Amino acid sequence: MPMQPALPPRAPTRAELASAQLLSRGGFANPDVSSWELGGARAVVKDFAPRSALVRATLGRWITRREQRAWRALAGHAAVPRYVGAVDALAFAVEHRAGAKLSRSVARETPPEFFARLEAAVAEMHACGVVHLDLRHQGNVLVGEDGAPVLLDFGSALVFAPGSLFARVAVALLGWIDRSAVAKWRSYATSEPSGPQSGSGASSRSSRSESRPT
Repeated sequence: MPMQPALPPRAPTRAELASAQLLSRGGFANPDVSSWELGGARAVVKDFAPRSALVRATLGRWITRREQRAWRALAGHAAVPRYVGAVDALAFAVEHRAGAKLSRSVARETPPEFFARLEAAVAEMHACGVVHLDLRHQGNVLVGEDGAPVLLDFGSALVFAPGSLFARVAVALLGWIDRSAVAKWRSYATSEPSGPQSGSGASSRSSRSESRPT
């Protein structure tokens, strides 16, 4: 098994975030995403603090709290970056996990066994009581540097007590959304390229792309 990257021993303080590298700026009700390092270990931070006072007081706090619950529920899941910790009520940090965003062109270049591993990763996630609901978004699934799937961004996820009757019913009802996303990516792996963007140049550019791992 490949060695996991170093993990910062703690989340950054609010003051330390001032020196973090901004990866993407959020919109009206979405967090900024930044990269932060401590002692050579890298983490990714999702932060609602730059949003409006209304979002900070309501949606930002609620989403931050809810998403952290999903990361904690998936502790030890090999396909999920490790949770580092909370910055405050509006931000938290997780492990940086590099890889290529899963897209049509990347899927066509990915070995068939990747999709079996992705399917197994989703099944394990469901067994933990978590339903992702947004795996169709190409930024939320990576082909990791070791060729293994990486699941990101649990901002839309629902979390249930694993093993409970309610969890079993909820996962049975909602889990098809995640499973259909896996089927979509698998279908792209066997589809023929089409259009001017499907040539080798576009494919190689997609392969080199790296997603923010949250």
